Amino acid sequence: MIARQLCMRQSRQLGAFNRQARTLNSLNRFFSTEPPIDTTVQTRIQERAAEIEARYQNDVFPERVSRRRAAQMAWKAQDERRYEFHSLGSTVTDAYKPEDIIRNPPRPSDVSLELLLASQTHLGHSTSRWNPQNSRYIFGIRDGIHIISLDVTAAYLRRAAKVVEEVAARGGLILFVGTRKGQKRYVVRAAELAKGYHIFERWIPGSLTNGQQILGHCEAKVVNCVDEEIPKFAESLKERSVIKPDLVVCLNPIENVVLLHECGLNNVPTIGVIDTDADPTRVTYPIPANDDSMRAIGVIAGVLGRAGQAGQERRLENAKNGILMYEPIKVKDLLSPEELAELEEREKNNAAATTADMAEIANQLDEAAKIIAANNVETPKETERPTKAAEPQAEQPSTQAQTPESLAKDQ
Repeated sequence: MIARQLCMRQSRQLGAFNRQARTLNSLNRFFSTEPPIDTTVQTRIQERAAEIEARYQNDVFPERVSRRRAAQMAWKAQDERRYEFHSLGSTVTDAYKPEDIIRNPPRPSDVSLELLLASQTHLGHSTSRWNPQNSRYIFGIRDGIHIISLDVTAAYLRRAAKVVEEVAARGGLILFVGTRKGQKRYVVRAAELAKGYHIFERWIPGSLTNGQQILGHCEAKVVNCVDEEIPKFAESLKERSVIKPDLVVCLNPIENVVLLHECGLNNVPTIGVIDTDADPTRVTYPIPANDDSMRAIGVIAGVLGRAGQAGQERRLENAKNGILMYEPIKVKDLLSPEELAELEEREKNNAAATTADMAEIANQLDEAAKIIAANNVETPKETERPTKAAEPQAEQPSTQAQTPESLAKDQ
């Protein structure tokens, strides 16, 4: 009982103290002589706005001016203030636009330390998450974060671009993989430039080791050296094994360990973006860089896509000149022995039929020539008779009676 009364007494005292504090604060607010905001420093925008408002507020509109005119003048003043506001500040000429990386990706010759630094490729993970195998790629530590050496990144990126260009120049199949959120557009754009293929959602486990069951229904086609389809081999590809890529570019190797493992089992070379917490031994050609920055991923994917585009252009140019940088596939490589024997027999039958048709046509032509020769013998040619020279005929006496006019003319 005593404790409850004591608590009640203390609570009442605290409530009275709070009321007194609130009363003093309200009184101080009314009797204070200091302004709540420091108005000694005014910016150029505030001065210009105050000047415009004062000019239009001092204008006295006559009574004949309607409310519509007043609204127009107020709107004009607002537009002038907006124009004055936008005219302030500096003009940025070389601004960063995220869409430029997709529309016009950089080329391998455009790779520089400034570009990599602006793309945040040098930022790694915290020192507690690092993989000791990446020690040769690390430049130093800053605020508990590993800093990747940009010289190493530039050198490895140029090497990977050279690999992509040579594979594309030899007609190889390039697969771009990026399954993280936000990497879809960069992956698709790189695949379009290199005329390759892309995966941006999920890698299906077993697509390489058990590809006949997973990808057996996918359509395939045979093309010539200038990428023109040859439709007569479409049926023979149904029973052929699934086509495997010649190079895989993985932008997030940590999430696609199964893909890299299958590539290793099938001897498929890989290119991967390796951060400080990734294992560089899982890929064939590592690129040490920040895999969490979308700008860094866009720059790397764009450079590799441009390299593939250069290789495709070189391959088509050589093909037009009759130069092939790879061994073309022969017919016996596409068909089984039974199908090859059937095709040879069909070609022999076609050749025999063609020979018979040609002999029959030749016989018909001979018979027609003989008939024409016989007709010429039966109807001799008409010889042209020589025309004799016209002999002068003797004048015969005219039996007609001559008129006096004709006699005068004769005389």
